[in-house]
Amino acid sequence: MEEVSGGSCPKPAKRSIIGRPGFGSSGDPIRLLSNHFKVSVNVTDVVFYQYSVSITAEDNRFVDEKRKIIDRLCQTYSYELAGKSFAYDGEKTLYSLVRLPQSWKQFTVVFEESIAKRFAATCKRSKRRLRSETFKVEIVYAAKIPLNSIALSLQGNETNNNARDALRVLDTILKNRQSGCLLLRQTFFHDDPKNFTDVGGGITGVRGYHSSFRTTQGGLSLNIDMSMTMFLTPGPVIDFLKANQNVQDPCSIDWVKAKSMLKNLRVKPRHRKMEYKIIGLSQNVCKEQYFSMKVRSHDCANGEPHVVKITVYEYFTKHCGIELTDSACLPCLDVGNTKRPIYLPIELCTLVPLQRYTKALSPTLRASLAASSRQNPQDRKRTVIDAVRNYRCDDDSLLSASGVSIERQMMQVDSRVLETPMLRVGNKEDFLPRNGRWNFNYKTLFKTTCID
Repeated sequence: MEEVSGGSCPKPAKRSIIGRPGFGSSGDPIRLLSNHFKVSVNVTDVVFYQYSVSITAEDNRFVDEKRKIIDRLCQTYSYELAGKSFAYDGEKTLYSLVRLPQSWKQFTVVFEESIAKRFAATCKRSKRRLRSETFKVEIVYAAKIPLNSIALSLQGNETNNNARDALRVLDTILKNRQSGCLLLRQTFFHDDPKNFTDVGGGITGVRGYHSSFRTTQGGLSLNIDMSMTMFLTPGPVIDFLKANQNVQDPCSIDWVKAKSMLKNLRVKPRHRKMEYKIIGLSQNVCKEQYFSMKVRSHDCANGEPHVVKITVYEYFTKHCGIELTDSACLPCLDVGNTKRPIYLPIELCTLVPLQRYTKALSPTLRASLAASSRQNPQDRKRTVIDAVRNYRCDDDSLLSASGVSIERQMMQVDSRVLETPMLRVGNKEDFLPRNGRWNFNYKTLFKTTCID
């Protein structure tokens, strides 16, 4: 800081980005392909408007599926929102190319669906009714973010965080493009069998794509990289447990370990389209697990319902007409809650796709995952280019309105192949690597020392 006479405030010192002093000259020049795709911005005066979003449920419970609520809001209040498109980060921030008429607005979003009453251990349907869920959505204007701050930053003229905020806007728009997939931070995992690799133990390695906009020496670019993450192999729960515990017979399954493994996993019974979350296992096997249900007696004149006790196995085989071959002597899955259990025979349930496996891998499975994630350069190049083309990263109304376009070919960069480094080992022997590595078999050290 520079002091100014007369007791006035100090004048801030001017700052600028330090330029690169030059480039190397050693080695042979070569052109390489990088996993970056050049991004052009053809409109210079684009401004994004940032809004803070708060979503609360009517009963103050935790709100999930926030994107679904925002989508319903845009449909319900298209007139108030002027029919504009938004980019939502899934949490607390919303971006728009047009400023809304009001800086603060609260909306009411209602979901109504036709549901049926279900008995505790079954999915037997009775009289239908409407269930509604109400959410309060508050949208407050927060900031204005000019897109040209990225260009200013590339020129070394940007002194605030606008460039970083503008990149965050573009990343958020890209997130909104990847619907119907699992998003972990900036990595997308699609339910596509060609991205699956069986690791063993009921675990599947799923290849995903990491994407982010970057400012580079060559300008703005989209960086695409691959990532491999562990997921549970979708399919019948019984098959998963046998593979996970490496047993052949369901009767050999360790159900204490199985209970810990299955907790909080999502399953879908084959006789229903609904998904359920597992909270535990039944205390008794299917043919001995009783529950109470109401039935109407045809013998009574008034037809009043009365409560009877019946096993889960008997209910599904006799009342639902579903054949069960393996479930009689196996526990049931509990997909209800602590106050109201809902039991499902385990052979009717399948694990839904894209559920992460978060437990530690054994050394064998870890080696299998590492081997399955390796690719040679040509395959890696083809995979990255196909990701940009197939998922059409630039096919978005907000990006088009912003003048942002993404090339479909990898960026080329200037590189140099340096001379092979040479080592000197014992007996003054010069030692050159072969096939990119040194092999020290039958070699002695140039100078030995003792380490205490």
